[in-house]
Amino acid sequence: MTIDEILALYDAEMRRDPFDLFGQVDQLPGMTRVVAKPPSPHGGWVLYTHLDADTVEAAILAQIADLGRRAGAFDEGFEWKVFDHDTPADLKPRLIAHGFEPEESEALMALDLEDAPSRLWEPLRADIRRISDPAQVKQITLVQTEVWDEPMVGLADELAQTLRTHPELLSIFQAHADEQPVANGWIRYHPGRQFADLWGGSTLPAYRRRGLYTDLVAVRAQEARTRGVRFLTVDASPMSRPILEKLHFRCLTYTTPFVWKPA
Repeated sequence: MTIDEILALYDAEMRRDPFDLFGQVDQLPGMTRVVAKPPSPHGGWVLYTHLDADTVEAAILAQIADLGRRAGAFDEGFEWKVFDHDTPADLKPRLIAHGFEPEESEALMALDLEDAPSRLWEPLRADIRRISDPAQVKQITLVQTEVWDEPMVGLADELAQTLRTHPELLSIFQAHADEQPVANGWIRYHPGRQFADLWGGSTLPAYRRRGLYTDLVAVRAQEARTRGVRFLTVDASPMSRPILEKLHFRCLTYTTPFVWKPA
């Protein structure tokens, strides 16, 4: 499939009609949003925007009034995720004008598992272990916090709750070296969709360039293929993108989170 074909399928399955385990999906005219529920620290997310110059201002004000009110109970506010092909073309400056703060843009990368390199199907070279006990999830946040040097608010609670209530929708893997966890990543599955998304993929600085990131991709790709998934997607940072490209991931577009927080 071409990049445009994969992106169109992604928009249809993951943005216009998404599956969300802990949130309420609302399909509005020209928009799709998710209203978050505890334990998420967010008020919600706008996932899809296809508006025009005549409707966008009212839509932005409506979400600030609604999700902004809900966000009063959450320190993280709510997020409007903008894809570069969303409309109108000036959506980003409009959001900024209404008090949204842009975060770092990321590349939306996708791998067609029918075109995956043989490296992903080889036996794992690293000591990769599955985490299935919710009590062990805190190990994940310890590595993530050290790598990114910021608190992972709500992450442990969300992962643990998913493992307790819907373990079939989440698989967590951790790489070990020198008898300690040094890298991890997880994969989320979406019933009835051809996509599964990769998260985490973080390695402590002292253990990089050892193939741990690649093995974490491989273990998740191998499982996804056995479960009938066609595509893997990931929001890639500049650090991980070159590795993903070597594994035949292709860039579909760029995404930028815009965050609104209560005063």
